[in-house]
Amino acid sequence: MISIEEVNDALREVIDPELGLDFVELGLIYGVEVDPSGAVKVTYTLTAPGCPIGPQVAEQIEEFVGEIEGVTSVEPEMTFTPPWTPDRMSEDAKFALGF
Repeated sequence: MISIEEVNDALREVIDPELGLDFVELGLIYGVEVDPSGAVKVTYTLTAPGCPIGPQVAEQIEEFVGEIEGVTSVEPEMTFTPPWTPDRMSEDAKFALGF
């Protein structure tokens, strides 16, 4: 069975082009669900609702997670609840961005 850790590792390839950091470090991944059939659902957000990279992010999530052996489908789901704040970032990301 596919582990959430494997999915998070793949999601580290999804980079915010403005900030240069991955979505996991930025705290933009809100949830990962893995079904025994190999279906993976990734709930994510953006730093701001008007962020123009939304469609690219969904494509990248599908691409990188879809490369994991055993994944049969990938469902990226964007949400803005709760709103993202810098508090969700890892300590490394906070340091890199000067928080």
